[in-house]
Amino acid sequence: MSNSYAQPILRTADLAEGLRIVERLLGIADLRDLEVDFEVRVSSADVLVPLLELLPRAKWFAEGDTGGSSAKGDDPAAHLPVWLRALGRPPETVQPFLDAVGGSPATVRWDFMGWPEAPEVGLGVGGARGAFVTLCVNVRDLELEEPASDHTVFVHVKQVEAERAPWLAAQVGLTVIGDLEMAPY
Repeated sequence: MSNSYAQPILRTADLAEGLRIVERLLGIADLRDLEVDFEVRVSSADVLVPLLELLPRAKWFAEGDTGGSSAKGDDPAAHLPVWLRALGRPPETVQPFLDAVGGSPATVRWDFMGWPEAPEVGLGVGGARGAFVTLCVNVRDLELEEPASDHTVFVHVKQVEAERAPWLAAQVGLTVIGDLEMAPY
């Protein structure tokens, strides 16, 4: 599997506004096989416990040199802060996930079958590779390295179809607000 390329189209302090833009983008996408991926940097047991209840099979690894991980069967509470990732979840887990993360830096990535035809920029229907929308919560970047008090929406496309990102932004009344960058996964 190759990485997608992502471009930010919205930065807002209003999480509900970010979710509305995601919903509008999903409204033009081919949602067959829709699933959601989550990633969050967890620093406290108050956040960890509800996340593990919601995502009991989530993978995690400790930040730093402690070496703790779900693969070793370690207790994540003993290794905070940890990075927790859950892939291929149903869309109805998005709101409970957002409620559980609180102020923690997190990403929600919607993965689906493809983007629509974009004839104005000479592109046919896009396939599943590169068809994602990511909402970065309390963070500005896809790698969870730039904590922020606001939230950012990214559209993902194939690198060879980079012109699809500004086209997608325009479909929801926005423009791109940053550079196209390789997504971490």
